[in-house]
Formats: sequence, C-alpha cells, structure tokens
Amino acid sequence: MPDYRRAFVPGGCWFFTVNLLDRRKALLTDQIEILRDAVAATRRSHPFEIDTFVVLPDHLHAIWKLPQGDADFSVRWRLIKTRFAKALPANERLSTVRVARNERGIWQRRFWEHLIRDEADYARHVEYCYYNPVKHGHVSKVCDVRAGLFPEDWGGDVRMAGEFGERA
Repeated sequence: MPDYRRAFVPGGCWFFTVNLLDRRKALLTDQIEILRDAVAATRRSHPFEIDTFVVLPDHLHAIWKLPQGDADFSVRWRLIKTRFAKALPANERLSTVRVARNERGIWQRRFWEHLIRDEADYARHVEYCYYNPVKHGHVSKVCDVRAGLFPEDWGGDVRMAGEFGERA
C-alpha cells in the first residue's frame, strides 16, 4: 500500500485537484448547483477561504486558505464529496470493491494537494487554474473563464510547466 505523506500546515494555503472517477462524465458542470451547495454547506461547518475555484466537467482545481490553527483540508474534501454524492441518484456502475466498502462511484478516492510556498508559487497555481479550461478545450481564451479578470490576450500562446495534479 502506498505511503501517502502530506504536509499539514495550520492556516496554510493549498492548491488542489479533485477528479471524478469516470473522467468521461460531465457531472461537475451538469450538477454545478449541487456542487455549489456541497461547498457552501462545508464552509459553514468547517470554514475556509476560497481564492480560486475552477470547475471543469470531470475535475476541478481550487486554492484554499485554511483558518489559523487548522490544517484539516482532508475532512473538508471528504464532506464536499460526500454531500455532492448523496444529492445524486445512485445509478452509477460500482466495482465489487466499492460495493464491499459501501462507496459510491462518483469521485476518485483521493485528491492531489500542494502547499503553496510563496507568492510566485501562488501566482503560478492561480494562473494554472484559469488556464486549465483553455488547455482542455472548453474555452478559447483565459478571459472567457473570468471576464475582466485577465487581459484579452493573456495566456494565448503559453504552455504551463510544472506539477499540477493531473496527467499530461
């Protein structure tokens, strides 16, 4: 079994990638209101700041800041995933392992996180979040993601380099 080691920094700033189990589905954008409700309910019970949140059909990227003294981002993702899954009809195909564990077949089990180290790291991850819909062909320009946030030509001919939690 893999040895997952995570850095837990109370009050830290984190970049996340969270994927659906079936990457061919558009569940996150098709059910965006359910996702919004799951995030809002989780923020009420376990507060955190959202700096960036980009939802694509099959995965999402987010940058959060946790409250001082709190490093438990895992419980927040567990709650968001659980609330989202419980609000959907249970009609997905399940593996025998998921049936045995009484799990839904909505989300990949884990998520990818990265502790933001400094301002340059933060800027690079924010830019990645907003460039990601262009990378996947959902929009043609970054300014289409958040109108007015970026100049019309921002990221027009850029390739993002680095580890961002999804396969190339």
